[in-house]
Amino acid sequence: MVRTVTDFPREVTQTPDMGIVLADGCRLSARVWMPADALRDPVPAVLEYIPYRKRDMTLPRDELMHPWFAGHGYAAVRVDMRGCGDSEGLMEDEYTEQELSDACEVIAWLAAQPWCTGKVGMMGKSWGGFNCLQTAMRRPPALKAVVTVCSTVDRFADDIHYKGGCLLGENFGWAAQMMSYASRPPDPMLAGNSWRDTWLHRLEAQPFLASRWFEHQCRDAYWKHGSLCEDYGSVTAAVLSFGGWADNYMNTVSHLVENVQAPVKGIVGPWVHQYPHTALPGPAIGFLQEALRWWDRWLKDVPNGAEDDPAYRAYMLHSAPPDANSAFRPGHWVAEGDWPTARVSRQVLALSPGGGLGGQGGALSVPVRTPQHLGLHAGEFFPMGGNGEMPGDQAPEDAMSVCFDTAPLDAPLDLLGAAELRLRLRSDRPRAFVVARLCDVAPDGSSVRICHGMLNLCSRDSMESPTGIPVGEEIAVAFRLDQMGYRLAAGHRLRLALSTTYWPFVWPSAAAATLTLAAGELDLPVHAGSTGDEWTFPAPEAARGWNHRVIRPESYVRRIEHDLISGDRTLVMEADAGDCENLDHGWVFGDTVRERWRIAGNDPLSARLDVDWEQRMGRADWWVRTRIEASMTADAGNFRLRAELVATEGGPEGETEVFRRQFDQEVPRGMI
Repeated sequence: MVRTVTDFPREVTQTPDMGIVLADGCRLSARVWMPADALRDPVPAVLEYIPYRKRDMTLPRDELMHPWFAGHGYAAVRVDMRGCGDSEGLMEDEYTEQELSDACEVIAWLAAQPWCTGKVGMMGKSWGGFNCLQTAMRRPPALKAVVTVCSTVDRFADDIHYKGGCLLGENFGWAAQMMSYASRPPDPMLAGNSWRDTWLHRLEAQPFLASRWFEHQCRDAYWKHGSLCEDYGSVTAAVLSFGGWADNYMNTVSHLVENVQAPVKGIVGPWVHQYPHTALPGPAIGFLQEALRWWDRWLKDVPNGAEDDPAYRAYMLHSAPPDANSAFRPGHWVAEGDWPTARVSRQVLALSPGGGLGGQGGALSVPVRTPQHLGLHAGEFFPMGGNGEMPGDQAPEDAMSVCFDTAPLDAPLDLLGAAELRLRLRSDRPRAFVVARLCDVAPDGSSVRICHGMLNLCSRDSMESPTGIPVGEEIAVAFRLDQMGYRLAAGHRLRLALSTTYWPFVWPSAAAATLTLAAGELDLPVHAGSTGDEWTFPAPEAARGWNHRVIRPESYVRRIEHDLISGDRTLVMEADAGDCENLDHGWVFGDTVRERWRIAGNDPLSARLDVDWEQRMGRADWWVRTRIEASMTADAGNFRLRAELVATEGGPEGETEVFRRQFDQEVPRGMI
C-alpha cells in the first residue's frame, strides 16, 4: 500500500497552465507545483517532459508525485511536448532533433526563473525516461541530475521496434497507439477559441509513423540518433536508473551503471512498466524518497551519501508458480558495491544429446521448427500491471520447443546478469530467427520464464549490415539474453527452450524455416554470496490522489481463441479504461483499445494484426471522439500497413464527422 502524505515541509501552490515560449514562438504548456514561498526562497526545478497529456492521461500519476516533490522543496514541472496536449506546434516522431532541442530550451528557461536556484533535474518513465537521457547527452548547463525509469540506451536493440534484429509485433501496434494519442485536441478551457484550429491542424499533419519505422530495418543512423550507447561519455549529469524484471527495459540499468562515467546508480525490482512506488508485482518501494535523495544530493548539495550507495541494487526473484497477474513476487534484495561484481562468475553448460543442459556436450543433429502460434503466452512487451499481461505458464510453449534441461538442482542456483548463448546450426531458408527462453521448471512441470533473447540470423555478424543466411551451411552465432536476477529452488530444473517462432512478440519470417542444431553452449552469470536482503528501501508514499468521479468503470479482456476447424489461433486483447470526470475542472475523458493477433494454421504469411483505438473527451453537453482502425499483414516480399483516422465532434443531438484520413503503404521486407 502507498501511504498518502498531506503534510509537507513546505506549502505547495499549483499553476495549471504556465506558458513556456520557445525561440521560434511555439508555446509549450506546463503544469507546475512549487513551494508557495519559492520567490522568496528559490528551489531547484525537476522537469518531466512527455507527449502524454498532463490534463488527462498522466494526471492520476502526476498528482501522486509532483505535489510530493514540491512539498519537499522543488518546483515540479510537467510539460506537454510540442504538438501534444495543451502545447502548440506539431510532433513529427519519437526523440527528434526538435524534441531534444526544445528540452534544452525548457531547461534554460526554468533555470532563469526567479523562483529557481538555477539547477534543474529531469525525470521520466518510458518516453520520459528516454528523453531525459538523450537530453543529458547534450549537456545543457543547468541540468545536473536525471532519474530515468524503464528506458533504453539503444533505440534499435532495446525498444519496442526491433530486438536482436527481429521485427517486434508491437512496432506496428505502437504506431497505431501513438496516432491515437496524438489525435486528441487541447482542452478549450486552456487553449481558448483556437482549440479547434489546433486540433484540425494536428489531424491534418498526423504522420504514419509505422511506415517510417518499417523502412529502417537495421541499426542505421535513424536508430543511432538518441542512443546513449553511441557515446556514454557524453553524459555528465548524475544518473539514477530504475528498471523492472517484468518489463522489457530491464537491460538499461546494467548498461548505465557499467558504462556511464558520471555519478550513476541503478535499481532493478520485480516490476512491470510503471513507477516503482505503484508497480506490480510487489514489493513496491519508496521511489519518491529515493528520487528525492538523488535530487537533494545533486541539486541542493545535501551531504546525504547518495554517491556512496551501492552501484547496483537488484531484487533477486525466487522460484514461485507461474502467474500472469502476479501481485507479489517472493525474493530478496542484493546490493553490489561495484558492477560488474566479483560475486558473479561464469558457468558454461553444454547442450548435450538427449536434451541435457550440462554434461559432456558433443555433436548434435537436432531440428528446430516450431509452430507459428508458439508465443501466445509470452505476455506484453511492456505490461502495465495485472490483466494477464505478464508471461504465463511456459509449459505449453515448452512443449512445442526444443528444450535442454539440467538435472534437478541439489541446491538453489542464483543468477544475476545476462546469459550468452552460443550455437552452431544450419538453416534451410535464407531468412530465419531463433528465440531462446530460460525457464524455471518446477517438479510439477510448470514453467516460469526467467528471461528471453532472440536473434535474426541475418544479423548474426552485424546489426548494421544484415546478410542472407547461407542455406545448408553451418554457421556460428552468439547472442545475449536479457538481464535477470533469479534464484531457482532446489529440486527445480533450469531449461533452455529454443524456437523459430514467437508470435505475436516477433513477426514471423516469410517462410517457415528449419534450423538444424549442431552444437551449443549456454554461458550463465552465477551469483554467490547473498543469503537475504542486503538493502532496505523506504515504504512507498505519495501525495493525495486526483479529485474525480468514475462515470463508467474500466474493464479488460485477454484470451486466446483456437478454431478447431481451421487451426487459427488468435490473441484477443481489449482494454477499456472507462470514463472519468476531473472534478476540479469538469474535463471528462476515457479510451478503449482492441487488438486481435491472428495466425492461421502453420502459414507465416497468414499473420495479421488488427488494432482499434478510440479516444473520448469533453465536458457536459460537448465532446469529441477520435478512432483509429489499423491493420498489418505481409506477403513474401512486403509489409502492408493500413490505417484510418476518423474524428467527430458532438453533443446531445448527435455527432458530426470533422475529419477522415486513410493511410495505405507497402514496405519491402528486406532481411526480416
